[in-house]
Amino acid sequence: MNSRHLRLTFPESQVAEPVIYHVVKDFNVIPSIRRAAIENHFGWMIVEFKGETADLDAAQAYLEGLGVEVSRAEGDIVAG
Repeated sequence: MNSRHLRLTFPESQVAEPVIYHVVKDFNVIPSIRRAAIENHFGWMIVEFKGETADLDAAQAYLEGLGVEVSRAEGDIVAG
């Protein structure tokens, strides 16, 4: 099983949507949310996703397709 530490920035249109639920259900990826906030019509999240490489790739493509900005969160993870 592989892992990715990502920073997700959600546009206003996705803030209230069950995006992480769909990532889990549709792509068999396990999330561990490290930090998150909703501020002034946008949201952000630092998350570690675990899963097979193909599933992680598909989940990331899904998020990007929704307009979620996805970037690596190196050095911005709460140890756990």
